[in-house]
Amino acid sequence: MIAIEESEIRQEVEVIRVRGLRKVFRDFWLRPRVEALREVDLTIYSGEVFGLLGPNGSGKSTTIQILLGLLFPSKGEVSVLGKPPGTAEIKNRIGYLPEDSVFYPFLTGWEMLDLSASLAKVPHSQRKGRIGDLLEMVGLQGAGDREIGDYSKGMQRRIGIAQALIHDPEILILDEPTNGLDPLGVREMKDWIGELRQRGKTILISSHLLADVEQVCDRVSILYGGKVQTSGSIEEILARDDRTLWVTSNPGDEILAEARRQIEKSGIEVVSMGPGTRSLEDKFLETVEAARESGEKTTGAGIGGKLPAFLGQPKDLR
Repeated sequence: MIAIEESEIRQEVEVIRVRGLRKVFRDFWLRPRVEALREVDLTIYSGEVFGLLGPNGSGKSTTIQILLGLLFPSKGEVSVLGKPPGTAEIKNRIGYLPEDSVFYPFLTGWEMLDLSASLAKVPHSQRKGRIGDLLEMVGLQGAGDREIGDYSKGMQRRIGIAQALIHDPEILILDEPTNGLDPLGVREMKDWIGELRQRGKTILISSHLLADVEQVCDRVSILYGGKVQTSGSIEEILARDDRTLWVTSNPGDEILAEARRQIEKSGIEVVSMGPGTRSLEDKFLETVEAARESGEKTTGAGIGGKLPAFLGQPKDLR
């Protein structure tokens, strides 16, 4: 992810604007049953990755469905790309990956992408090239002629990513994008999100995997009880004024011990000091890569590739 300052984000165009959003679900007699959203305000700018976070029942899915035009708000102002959500024009400019993708099991991966391209009115002359490029990107180039009903959950997730991109959307809405993916797929997903952002795409992510959100998002809003409890950049939300983190090369045990004595002598508490570690994700990927280089084979998804060229042009953020 390429980090940019909050002031730089705010110079971009407002792509999604939500003000005073309220959603009340009613029973058969139109009596209020559940107030899912209460005075929600959100602003998402062009070219940023925005995280919508919160526990189950906090209103994330309801918000997304309203942005997609699948639900109507009870009160408030909602605009997507400057227009009310739900119109055919706006829907065709959005790529959506739901939390649980449901595909026709008798269609092959290639046929599913061809159907998605047809529904999105992708010119027939461009479909074959786009489908091939996307299958290669998500590591399913060797499984494009297999029926989706035979795919694993992770492979179905990958084909879902491809269908969300087939029409080169301006906005991507990803609901639990790493759901069902192995650590290799999770790393690839994060890389794709970063590159899509560089190409000017606006991405809204809803996820429970906070570590992944932390790595890819520019800003987040945390919902609870149907209300936005806090919003801001990742740096603002995670900053602590009572701790300082130091990262150095390995100085050796003697120097490390002396440094600790001097710090504590100054009255500063040393919370922890020890050898550096790698993440479990890095170790997993290193192990898998070593197995592949030794000639080990798999019947699952292969290594994903880079984004296809048709997905916009790289955006100079410097």
